[in-house]
Amino acid sequence: MFRATLIALTLTALPAAAQTVAFGGMRADISAPVEVSADSLSVNQADGTALFQGNVVIGQGEMRLSAQSVRVEYADGAGAGTDGQRRIRALDASGGVVLVSGPDAAEAKSARYEVDSGMVTLSGDVLLTQGSNVMSGDRIVVNLADGTAQAQGRVRSVLQPGRN
Repeated sequence: MFRATLIALTLTALPAAAQTVAFGGMRADISAPVEVSADSLSVNQADGTALFQGNVVIGQGEMRLSAQSVRVEYADGAGAGTDGQRRIRALDASGGVVLVSGPDAAEAKSARYEVDSGMVTLSGDVLLTQGSNVMSGDRIVVNLADGTAQAQGRVRSVLQPGRN
């Protein structure tokens, strides 16, 4: 599906254009719990954030995000769950960001994940792969709810006909 969509859109080296593609299995259950592990954690109750640093790994369903640093923004009072716990509103990752879901993977310098909407914005030398097919761009926004992605900036793709 990913390969056919990319071929149909002919994304090879389109400068400064925004392109939308189906991103195969890069989907997530945005209602699933978000699990985070890291070497250290700093919490700031005043601004409702937490900073995970060192070998950060975040999982939600089958999706995994890893980075050197991740700042978590919690929802304000009205965003608390029915159990009184604060919900995660967004995650900002930096330093060797890798996002993996099924056969799809993405790498970038930084990423922002809006949990409620399921939108992931990858920035800085973004590289998406599915099997032997590759797409790169300056900024790529992935919609985890519907599996689409929009690439912006210098977009380039390498497609392997007849392969995944």
